Amino acid sequence: MSDDRTTVESGRGARTWPEDEERALRLWISLARCYGTMAREVSCRISEYGLTTPQFGVLEALYHLGPLSLGELAEKLLVTGGNITYVMDRLEDQGLVIRDRSGPDRRVVKACLTSKGRELIANVFPGHAEFIHGLVQGLEPEEQETLRALLKRWGKGLSGC
Repeated sequence: MSDDRTTVESGRGARTWPEDEERALRLWISLARCYGTMAREVSCRISEYGLTTPQFGVLEALYHLGPLSLGELAEKLLVTGGNITYVMDRLEDQGLVIRDRSGPDRRVVKACLTSKGRELIANVFPGHAEFIHGLVQGLEPEEQETLRALLKRWGKGLSGC
């Protein structure tokens, strides 16, 4: 076996692959575990506001970006149009958003915050930002910036399927 290969013992015997593939697999596992842990923490916190993570995402996007079409929301939140429709239905039921077709192209449906939705997100967002800040405190500020830049560069370099 050459020096650039790693042997992994498993229940089905040894598997051998190049070290660069092992490094890539370990990176993927670390990224997935970190994201999963952070997503659970954030979801738990958001549930305290009586919202799901997708609902909070919609409210936050509309709060910071203004009215958006449902397609733009789906793109910003990296979800499907069907998911946005479901989330919008729930948020409308709570009186937090409305759908608006008043633009020149009535086929385009814009999501807008209601005054109740604006008040809710304005009240909870500062605490949310503080909570996220606390989650990343394990890294120095320079490390946070480096990691953000690396992830951004990496993500832009990937081709979508």
